Amino acid sequence: MALDSVFRLDAKMNIRPETPADHAAIRSVIESAFGHDLEAELVEELRASGDDVIALVAESAEGRVVGHIMLSKLERPEHCLALAPLSVAPAHQGKGIGATLMEEALVRARADGWNAAFVLGNPKYYAHAGFSVAAAEKFFTVYPKQYFMARELAPGGLKNLSGAVVYPEPFLEVD
Repeated sequence: MALDSVFRLDAKMNIRPETPADHAAIRSVIESAFGHDLEAELVEELRASGDDVIALVAESAEGRVVGHIMLSKLERPEHCLALAPLSVAPAHQGKGIGATLMEEALVRARADGWNAAFVLGNPKYYAHAGFSVAAAEKFFTVYPKQYFMARELAPGGLKNLSGAVVYPEPFLEVD
């Protein structure tokens, strides 16, 4: 399968790159998933700043966007990504859509040569995708360490890296 092709989750769902025509639907999914618009604003700011690297949607058989993920480049450590946000419309949660979006985005990031990805979230959820608090332990962040995780994408991608994790400006504006 070519990495820029559509990934079929099952007979009823496709994973594909977002397009500008999807932006309003993506905003709706994010707002419904989080119950507010902060993450939706973050996505729009990351697009506007050019810091977004990979953005995928889950599309129902009827062509409706029901999930979204974005990976954006970190300022530091070099050649690392931030996973945020990951959103699935409430009516479609618990069906593996978020996990599939995440894995497909990380496969694409690995193929593009990125070293690692960082995420802030529920360790129980993200551990299933290979993220761990231990992998992020030697990095400094303003976020609570018990929810801050990393996953290597390249073998040894984090081995020689440490220090502060610096997010792009849109993350700082959302905080």
